Formats: sequence, structure tokens, C-alpha cells
Amino acid sequence: MDSPLTTYLLPVVLAVIMFGLGLGLSVADFRRITAYPRAVAVALGCQLLLLPAACLGLVLAFGLPGELAVGMMLLAASPGGTMANIFSHLFGGDVALNITLTAINSVVAVFTLPLVVNLSLAHFMAGTDQALGLRFDKTVQVFLVVLVPVALGMLVRERRPGFAERTERLVKVVAVAALVVVVIGAVAAERNNVTGYLRDAGLVVFLFGAVSLATGYGATRLARAGHRQSVACCFEVGMHNTTLSLAIALSPSLLDSTRIAIPSAVYAVLMFGMALGTGFLLRRLGGPVTAGSDLPDAAPRASDGLTVPE
Repeated sequence: MDSPLTTYLLPVVLAVIMFGLGLGLSVADFRRITAYPRAVAVALGCQLLLLPAACLGLVLAFGLPGELAVGMMLLAASPGGTMANIFSHLFGGDVALNITLTAINSVVAVFTLPLVVNLSLAHFMAGTDQALGLRFDKTVQVFLVVLVPVALGMLVRERRPGFAERTERLVKVVAVAALVVVVIGAVAAERNNVTGYLRDAGLVVFLFGAVSLATGYGATRLARAGHRQSVACCFEVGMHNTTLSLAIALSPSLLDSTRIAIPSAVYAVLMFGMALGTGFLLRRLGGPVTAGSDLPDAAPRASDGLTVPE
């Protein structure tokens, strides 16, 4: 994967992606946690503890080879993407809660994602050159490339809200388009092995996606959260940010592995259909809903339901 395209473009793409995320966040998104303390606590518990544990169980049960196993754990450790906002909006979820969870997860993942990846590399790839994975210097790099752009994006939104609203979609479209080019190049380079990767990882990815969606809704309902809050948690917990996980897996300065990126690539393809099916099922469970009536304590924002897929 060592090429000028990946060496110089991917770190920039990752930073731009996180800057775009910051453009859609404000300090109020973090403060709103007091309005949903139970739902936020349950969703974070699922995302930080239950899903990595469930993913590890699936990886061990199916005996995935080292790099695919690490790729699954990287996917499990990745926070929810902005697509969760769109699906929550369409199927009657509480989008304000989605925004709050996205804000918190974006910060927490800076610390938890390198930890999960390092432990996975040490366990599944011990004795290989990549076993060191995200060393301290690389962990610091993830911190800088992820958190600093988010903070800058939030600062721009605070100082120039009109500019942030106008440019948020454009920034994400450009970043995702560039990442798609890199992913296509990576897949083309491994085209002789793609069928084998799909055979090895496809079923595990599907099961993990199903577990993620079911856990997000079921756990919050068990905690006596409302249907709309549970729908929001279903998509926030169930739809992982594959843009972030792909960028980390493919970046030469981080993991630099097409094989580690395979689970995220497969997940990105499968999750759209799975999320749609789940949304229609949740709509039947919750009765008729009106998309867009999901911001009781915050004014609707242009970014709600209008973000680029991650």
C-alpha cells in the first residue's frame, strides 16, 4: 500500500473528514447529555464494551486469520458515523440524541480505538512486523489527526456558523470521494484475493452488523428509554464509521494494510441494506412517525439528515 497516493493523500483525507465532522458539532451537543443520561450511558456502554466483546467472540468462533481479525476489531472500535443521523431521522429516531452521541464518541474513540487496535494486534498478529501497530508515536498521531481537526471544525462553527453550514456537506463529499479513489486502488491491487476475503469475512461482518443494530435498540429499551431514543441508539451503535476505519487501516503512516481494511469495506456495502431493513422493522414496532419531529429540545440544523455517508 506504499504509494504517493496513500502516503500523502490519506492523512489529509482523514483530517478533512474529522474537520467536516467538527463543522456539524457544537458545545451544546455535549451539554445535551443531561437530557438523555440513561440512553447516553447505555449506548456508550454498548459501543465501548459490549460490541468489542461480541466482535471478539465472533472472530474467535469463526477462526478469522490475523489481519482480518484485527480489521474486525478496528471496525468494532470505530464510533458511529453521520449516516446514523440520516437513518434516525428517516425512521423516527431522536436526532438530537444522535448528535450528542456522535459528539461524545468522536472524542472517546480517540483514546479507545488505539487501545483496542493495539491489543488486537498483540493477540492476533504476535511475532509479525505489524504486531507493534499503533505505537505511542502513532497513537499520538491518531490523536492529532482526529481530535485537532474536530476541534478546529467546532471553532469554525462557533465563529462562522453560516460558513460552517454551507461548507459541511462539500467538505465531506470531497473527503469521501478521495477515500473512494484510494479504496478502489487498494482493492484493485488485491483483486486476486478479494473473493477469498469476502468468503472469510462476509458472514462474520453480517453477524456483527446484526448484533450491533439489535444491541443498540434492545439495550436501550431494556433500560426503559423511549422508542425514539432507542431508535437513535440503534443506528448510532449499529452503524460504525467505516470512513474512519478504512482510512486508519490503509494509511501508510498507521496500519498500512489492505487486508485489515477488508472487513470495513465489506461492512460498508452490507450495512445500507441491513439498516434499511431494520428501520422499516422499527417503524412497525413504533407505529406511525413523522421524520423530522425528532428535535424537541434543539432547533433543527441543516446538517441533520443531510450529511454525506460515512
